[in-house]
Amino acid sequence: MAAPTSLIINSAFTEPQQYWAENPDRNLRLEPTRRAAGYEIIDTRENTRRQVPIPLVDTIRDRVRQWRLDGWPGTTAVTLALLQHWWDADKVSRRQWPFYFCQLEAIETLIWHLEALPEYRQGIYIQGDGGDFERLCSKMATGSGKTTVMAMIITWQVLNALTYPKSPRKYSSAIFLVAPGLTVKSRLQVLMPGHENNYYDQFELCPSEALRQKLNRADILIENWHTLMPLKEQERSVVKKGKESDEAYTRRVLGPLANAKNLVVINDEAHHAYRKPADIKVSKADAEAFGIDLDEATRWVEGLDRIHKTRRIARCFDLSATPFAPTGRTNTEAGLFTWVVSDFGLNDAIEAGLVKTPRVVVRDDALPNAQTLRPKLYHLYREPDVAEDLNRKAESHEPLPALVQQAYTLLGADWRATAAEWVAQGHLSPPVMLTVCNRTETAARVEHYFTKGHTQWAELHDAHRTLRVDSKVLEKAEVGEAASADKDYHTRLRSIVQAARIAPPNKERWLASSTKKEEVLRELVDTVGKPGQLGQDLQNVVSVAMLSEGWDAKTVTQSMGLRAFTSQLLC
Repeated sequence: MAAPTSLIINSAFTEPQQYWAENPDRNLRLEPTRRAAGYEIIDTRENTRRQVPIPLVDTIRDRVRQWRLDGWPGTTAVTLALLQHWWDADKVSRRQWPFYFCQLEAIETLIWHLEALPEYRQGIYIQGDGGDFERLCSKMATGSGKTTVMAMIITWQVLNALTYPKSPRKYSSAIFLVAPGLTVKSRLQVLMPGHENNYYDQFELCPSEALRQKLNRADILIENWHTLMPLKEQERSVVKKGKESDEAYTRRVLGPLANAKNLVVINDEAHHAYRKPADIKVSKADAEAFGIDLDEATRWVEGLDRIHKTRRIARCFDLSATPFAPTGRTNTEAGLFTWVVSDFGLNDAIEAGLVKTPRVVVRDDALPNAQTLRPKLYHLYREPDVAEDLNRKAESHEPLPALVQQAYTLLGADWRATAAEWVAQGHLSPPVMLTVCNRTETAARVEHYFTKGHTQWAELHDAHRTLRVDSKVLEKAEVGEAASADKDYHTRLRSIVQAARIAPPNKERWLASSTKKEEVLRELVDTVGKPGQLGQDLQNVVSVAMLSEGWDAKTVTQSMGLRAFTSQLLC
């Protein structure tokens, strides 16, 4: 068949009915059924990929579908009311924000596991992570609405716990939500029932006002994973206090939830929290390929173990687009979380129109030899001259490889066309070009290339609209720590703030001498493209590796990958 003009072939609001399959010649064909659960293993060195199925999820899908058709037998009256309310077809057209099918299927699968009659779960075994509390993972592509699913989990758990207080092993009104950083923690505040933009009201999660009022009695704590780190023992102390006891640790970490028992834990971006078997040796390179900090991953779970000892964790719900742990083994599938119960992956999200469709941009009107560059641009970083040049310590003023400069000319032309369209449509913020680099030296060279006027497009010369993200400063900002001194970088950030076209009171706050550079950087990153906020005018963002999870910049329209990607993270 001819190449498709669009990859979007399904509705976001109904179960997928078809999917794009790939022929051996890489051409696509349309399959008239739902894609089986699974994931791809991509070998960037050999330019190969293979599909790995998750048969357990396919079996669960069939069971959940039949359970739905039968009217969800076995559920409590509260749960049944929620499911009927969420699935009500008459309300779909009236809702401001209708639920995506993948959101409904994710929450429905979790409810099925706890409440469906035994015959619907017969023969199903979900292998845990080896710990003492149960974990269930919903695999959902970035952009498919995980935060809404968390709100649905909280609604289901809290309303049942308050209505049926004698079922503490199934339900809890004490929710401990762990985020992978301060950026995500800030965004998840919409899960607090009293928040002015809370999701319970925005998505009309409760079928009655009485149940909505009852939801206000929930005890919810949202913390960054860094809170789970043990206290550092003081090296020089007259009083030897010894290690922090599990009880003291629990009281410190849980704070207002310290007296609660039978907690429900929700791990956002849960691939950061895994239990590493003793017989598996994980190299730093393996961990970096998965974007995982080994210390973070193990400390996260160790902290939950200590809380389970003292308060008991009734159940742990994990949400992640990439629920894998690095194993150090060649068979990557060994790292898949064995407690995945539902799957809506990147390809599913693309086909349902939930995420942008990535494509390689080659504009004939930007360079005379544009079409001849296409094969090289597809794997730009792997081109010998590019890889060799970008993997050396270079000064910021040293020119980028010629092929990279040509790539920026093409990408810049596409960005200019997008910018013109946005101006015509009255957008307040410009489109953003994102560059993901292999090392700090490369990021500095890219910044120099644009801000010193070396790129062909004058619109991209503006230094006040170009943000180079210092990864070390951002990492410190994500855990609330101070970064080492760098006056030049601080000056660059202040100049961006000074040029921002926002109201004076807001601007003066970020220009204050008492405001640390890591706080300014996090605010700039968090508000890219958001009208009236610090990052509204940014049009060019340069980073090393990917930016923090939970980065919700909807204005990114062009991206340049100047590093080796071992996953589909860029998409």
